[in-house]
Amino acid sequence: LPAPPGESQGVRKNQLCISQDEEQLVLKQETGDILVTPNEQRINNETKPNRNLYSCKSCGKTFPRNDSLTRHMRIHTGEKPFTCVSCGRSFSHKQSLDSHKRIHTGEKPFTCMTCGKSFTERKCLTYHMRIHTGEKPFTCISCGKSFTLKSHLASHMKIHTGEKPFMCISCGKSFSHKQSLDSHMSIHTGEKPFTCMTCGKSFTVRSVLNSHLRIHTGEKPFTCISCGKSFTQKNHLAIHMRIHRSEKPFTCITCGNSFTRKTHLATHMKIHTGEKPFSCTTCEKSFTQKGHLTTHMKGHTGEKPFICVTCGKSFSERRSLTYHMRTHR
Repeated sequence: LPAPPGESQGVRKNQLCISQDEEQLVLKQETGDILVTPNEQRINNETKPNRNLYSCKSCGKTFPRNDSLTRHMRIHTGEKPFTCVSCGRSFSHKQSLDSHKRIHTGEKPFTCMTCGKSFTERKCLTYHMRIHTGEKPFTCISCGKSFTLKSHLASHMKIHTGEKPFMCISCGKSFSHKQSLDSHMSIHTGEKPFTCMTCGKSFTVRSVLNSHLRIHTGEKPFTCISCGKSFTQKNHLAIHMRIHRSEKPFTCITCGNSFTRKTHLATHMKIHTGEKPFSCTTCEKSFTQKGHLTTHMKGHTGEKPFICVTCGKSFSERRSLTYHMRTHR
């Protein structure tokens, strides 16, 4: 068709041309005009790579690459092709094997910039940093309590569900956590496989050994954000925080008195029951608390560990030293 008056032939080429035979789409590029037919456009669209082209036949999950699907399939097949030459343990992913090898080499390349503690895996450092930041991204929808790790939330949820999936095959007692079952099993076996290399004391659970080791290292990684006081164990920090929140969750059903710790309530209950389970083997005097018996025993042994730094006088009880110190004021 001839170009309309006032319109050049070049401009005409850059417009969409329609004829009875086909439609042509004109693309202007630096090298010139390119004509693409609708059929060619459809073929080009169909040959573009799909971002989720590879689909798992077991669960339907899709992946952009075939190697990603191959790694995923090991979840279903249980295949673990990467084996540690040191201990024979196998892994489904090479990255997991590389991280595991650091247990044998002692390599800890990921270091906390706040306290200097190092870790074998980056994710362990990420979890550790939440101790310093106070971040607790996983919240219980039942009670609102928050946790630093998803696994801790999962364990906590068993309190609300009453789920106790871990059963002792010896006595039938059930537990909500595997660690609790492992600890319980030592009652039947007497086994304490985790030994402190410093003092030789043994423990039934590795986590208890890890907590014990802080006695020797002096490490106190759990710090109160309110007053700055630090603790060797996380549960000690949790108990301490009740002081700032004025929280006293343990209440005496006899007199209504409340306490921050369960052990304090147990000690208090002996006032009502009259129970004195700690007896002196020398004079048979009994006490409600073990600490009171320990103090009493010093009267028989003559031990006076509390010394006045001003005059050197010694006392068997700390409170006696405290009273004495007032004489120097």
